This record gives sequence, structure tokens and C-alpha cells, in this order.
Amino acid sequence: MSGARSVILWFRQDLRLADNPALNAAVASGAAIVPVYLWSPEEEGDWAPGAASRWWLHRSLEQLSARLAEKGSRLILRRGPADTALTALARETGSDAVYWNRRYEPAATAVEGRLRASLPAAGITPHSFQSALLLEPWAMQNKTGGPYQVFTPYWRSFLAQVKVATPTASPKALAPPATWPDSLQREELQLLPRLPWHASLAAHWQPGEAAARERLLAFGRGALQAYGTDRDRPDRAGTSLLSPYLHHGELSPGQVWTAIGKASERNGETAEQWRSGKYLAELIWREYAAHVLHHYPSLPDRARNAQFQAFAWRRDPQAFTAWTQGRTGHAIVDAGLRELWATGWMHNRVRMIAASLLVKNLLLPWQDGERWFWDTLVDADLASNALNWQWVAGTGPDAAPFFRIFNPDTQAEKFDPTGDYRRRWVPEAGSSSYPPPIVDLKTSRQRALEAYQALRARS
Repeated sequence: MSGARSVILWFRQDLRLADNPALNAAVASGAAIVPVYLWSPEEEGDWAPGAASRWWLHRSLEQLSARLAEKGSRLILRRGPADTALTALARETGSDAVYWNRRYEPAATAVEGRLRASLPAAGITPHSFQSALLLEPWAMQNKTGGPYQVFTPYWRSFLAQVKVATPTASPKALAPPATWPDSLQREELQLLPRLPWHASLAAHWQPGEAAARERLLAFGRGALQAYGTDRDRPDRAGTSLLSPYLHHGELSPGQVWTAIGKASERNGETAEQWRSGKYLAELIWREYAAHVLHHYPSLPDRARNAQFQAFAWRRDPQAFTAWTQGRTGHAIVDAGLRELWATGWMHNRVRMIAASLLVKNLLLPWQDGERWFWDTLVDADLASNALNWQWVAGTGPDAAPFFRIFNPDTQAEKFDPTGDYRRRWVPEAGSSSYPPPIVDLKTSRQRALEAYQALRARS
């Protein structure tokens, strides 16, 4: 391999070998490949990965390293910033190009912008590819030429326009460089917390590409058939649990789309039926979130509806702490927050109920809940997390009206009718050891509506 040309393959949120466009292009170049992952939280702005995401990343890098070893390669770990780290690595290895898959968060796109200027100046050719989404977030416009503000027309246009390519298999082998550069050890990235609170996460999740495929196949064989109804039932195993694998790129959305289609057709559905079904609507909601974030990069921090910048949010640290710890006295909410702490995940229906209690009954800022989810969710995605919180708060595009306030008691009766979910996570509910509600639902609902009316009167 002496004197052979080499290129750098920069892994980001695409921690897989199958259906990886940047990897495929690097292999097609015929060059030796130097795979690298850069840990550069300082380049993420105010939204560096939270604790649960870092735990997942630590485990996923372990799995990716093992997969690369099977292909005759290895994973190099370095620290950022990206422009200096990649330039230095290219000089060390004699690489003349860097291949990567695009990300779409504001800070990440800024990093890529700097690379497109700095790499050519150093004699290195940048190559970037679409991988994390089925459609670039800027690729679709509404009838007036602007971004979509409402999901339903976006969804319809998406289904009419987007054609999903057949996913590609992982390469059989990766050509190694003549000499491998130095690498940090995973432990040196310090992704794991000092206190082992994350031990329970490992009991619920196996990060990595192989586990992602197993989860996808199991969903297609099982819960997919009743997803339309069971997805709202936290007492049932009715969801896919694919969101963290999609976020970290251990699965591509194209792999998910294709597998859902095949499984649905085996279950007797037509292409028209499964393409317009509930599960793919959720996958397209993920695309819509990226679309909105691209056009409104302040989405994670500021209400999209500027009217709510003047809303009279309260500050109540004790109430917020009780909410985060699952001690609100409302069992369905407490079950969700305890599930989150134990597993790094919360059922989507319960996320909405818990969020509604926080922002409407407690009148605490949606950004506080968004930050908590960001730190504790293994599937913490900047676009989806921000859009979902603004949806519940009534402050975002295509949001639920502010006056739509979930009653946790009636929600529990409807979606956890036998109480199995609440008993699992809040076994003491109904006993003398369970705290009384920290807020009265009727009076707090009225308080929220009055605050909203006052805001409208001022606007």
C-alpha cells in the first residue's frame, strides 16, 4: 500500500456501514480510507449532546469500531474543531479528500460551511452527501415559494414528490492506509458520566447498527400491524423504538421506509395504504421538523409565534424539580418522567401529556422542558424536540392551540385504561406515600386560559 492514495471518511450522525452515501463514494474513489469520528461538543453551540445521547454515542462508537474491524479497517477518534482536526489528519495520512454526510442543525451547517472554505485552501477536496433525511430540508416549497407552515400539505407534497432509493449494502472490505494514524481511546472522550446513573439505560438499549436492524425487523414482524391504534397506548409495546437509531444514524430513513413497505405488503397492504399510513407519517414528521428548523434556526430557543415572546411564564424551581423527578401527584405524568429517567425514552403520548402539564397547568416555559428532554432522551433530536415542544405549547408552526390543555386524568383513563403503565412506573400511586397533586387541574387550567387571553388582549 506504500504510496497509495488515501481519503478521509468523517463519521458524524451516520454511525453505520450500510446505506451510507459518504462511505460508498469513498469506496468508489478507489483510495485507501481513513475513517474518523471527531468529538467536538464546543462546535454544537448551546446544544451539545446531552448526557443520555453521550452514553449512546459511547456505546455506538464501540459497535462501529467493531464493524470496521470486520472490514479490515479501524475507527480513528480525534477531538475537534473539525477544520483543524481534519486538516491535520489529512496531512498525517497524505489524504487529498474528505467525505462526509450532511447534518442540518444550525451549528452543524456552520461547521460544514467553514470546511468548504478551509479544506480546498489546504489542497483537500470536500465531498458531502445526503444521508440523515430522505429530502433536503430546503428542497420543498409551498405554493407561494416559502417554507411549509402546516404539516398536512407538506406530508401530501412529500408523498407525491419523494422517491426512496433502494438502500445499499455495506461494502465487503475497506482498503486501509499504509500506516494508521494515532487515535484517542473512547474513554478519553469522557462521554460517560462520573456517577453511574446511566447503568439502567444499558438494560433497555443496545446501541449500534446490528441492534438497529434487529429492532427494525422485529417491528415489521410485530407491532407495525396494530401501530395505528397501539401507538397511543403506553401500556402496550405498540411503537417502533427506532428513534434513537435514526437519530444517531445507525439506521437510515431509507432503510426504515423500505422495510416498512416490505413488511406492510406482506401484511396485505397496498403501496398506497402503507405510504399514507400512520408510521410513515411519523417518519415524514421528522423530515418536516428538519424543514422547519432549517428555515427558522431559532426554533429551539424562541417561540416561532412571536406573540408568545411576551407570554407571562412563571418561575417555580420547586415545581419544575417535582416534574423532572416524577413527583407531581399526577400518575400518568410521573410515570412518564420516571420512565424517561430509567430508560432514556418516554412514550410519545405521555410526552405530550407531561409537556402539557408543565407549560399549561404549571405555566413554566416550554424551553425548560425542552432542555430536560435534551439531556435525558437517548433520541434527543434538535429539530424534533424543539418542534414537538412548541407544538404542545401552542407557540410553533402548525401547533396545537394554547387553549388545548390535556387533562392527565382523562388521558390516563383513555390511553392506560387498566393502569398497567402507571403501576409499572409509579407503584405507590394511590397509597399514603404518594404525594398529592402539586397543582389543581381545574384552577390551573383557568389560570392558563386567563394568561392566554391577557396575551391576546395586549397583542
